[in-house]
Amino acid sequence: MKKITLTKLITLSLIAATTLHATNGDNLIGIGAKARGMGGTGIAVAHGAESGLANPALITSVEGTEISFGGTLFAPTIKTQINGTRDTSYTSDADLNMIPEVSIAHKIDDNWYIGVGMWGTAGMGTDFSKAGTFNPQAGIFANFNMVTNLQLLQFGVPIAYKAGGLSVAVTPIMQYGNLDINYINPQTGAGNGAGLAQDFGFGYNLGVAYDFAQDGVKGLTIGATYKSSIEMTYSGQLTTATAPFGLTLPAGDTLEQPSEYGVGIAYTTGGHTLAFDYKNIQWSDTKGYGDFGWEDQDVYAFGYQYAQDNWAVRVGYNYGASAVVEGKDPRLNFFNLLGFPANAESHYTVGGSYSISSSFSVDLAYVYSPETSDSFDITGLAFPSTIATSHQESSLAFQLNYKF
Repeated sequence: MKKITLTKLITLSLIAATTLHATNGDNLIGIGAKARGMGGTGIAVAHGAESGLANPALITSVEGTEISFGGTLFAPTIKTQINGTRDTSYTSDADLNMIPEVSIAHKIDDNWYIGVGMWGTAGMGTDFSKAGTFNPQAGIFANFNMVTNLQLLQFGVPIAYKAGGLSVAVTPIMQYGNLDINYINPQTGAGNGAGLAQDFGFGYNLGVAYDFAQDGVKGLTIGATYKSSIEMTYSGQLTTATAPFGLTLPAGDTLEQPSEYGVGIAYTTGGHTLAFDYKNIQWSDTKGYGDFGWEDQDVYAFGYQYAQDNWAVRVGYNYGASAVVEGKDPRLNFFNLLGFPANAESHYTVGGSYSISSSFSVDLAYVYSPETSDSFDITGLAFPSTIATSHQESSLAFQLNYKF
């Protein structure tokens, strides 16, 4: 393989510097406090207005009008070290993010339901601006003082139709995203970036659910979903990072959010509810992520709820093997772990609800993902050995619900 210079490799790593740390790749394991408390399950278990994005067919559980308002306080801890240099391990200062969520659902009649929602699906990045002084002559790179920020927000209008035990629905989606990448240009020693880039993209979610109660099996529900990909182009971001080195990316400045499909099953008896979801997230087929070697993800989610008249408790577990894997090309290994350490895998969840009145309730959920560490081989490049990244996450979701 032709020897690649260190400066070119570092710039390549910054191509990928959206640096998302939102659990399953760049996707939150669940939207809303109820779903997050149950391991992210929401394909077959109804969460009221909150279901508008996870499976819009389940907003048919709303009896009148329901409004849910809240957000997730997300705290990732990312540490990265380039081994074989004098550098130490640096911790990103982008360690606290607020992700909003608002959902409304309304029952029009016995067959038709409609809603509207705004959901933050990612809102993270890295900040190594205080890592130290960039001094490559002394073997000190300080992660190139890299600062990245990607935020994704989806707006949707779920529309559902129910007949007997069958519910079908569609949610047209408009997605807003912004991306900013700044770092020290190793050729000039000055800051390099194109400023903030923004874009809108469009897609849709499809959902179906079937309640077996009318068939004599009360409490059993199955569901299925499909989410389309959404293409986003952040003008100048990736091309600015690569232009000094004459590199042309297949997807240019495009980072396409992947399509996914999922199935779920839930069973309720007495106050007990058990739920299981399976999802496949198709990273390898996207423009952008696929170019960097991301693999498709199989995600498994388990949830349990025990509910009484005015309160409920929830626990869950969510697992998805990292979409970022070690490959044969050391260049890919290098920039994936520096720019894309989205390698969290296991998530343990707990949550609960309390109804203050018949129309007003509060939900809480806590999600913990233990540290995942990866070390990829970069032998044969301009610096020796490996690049190592560790990644740990915790988050707290809070939600208020009003029914009328």
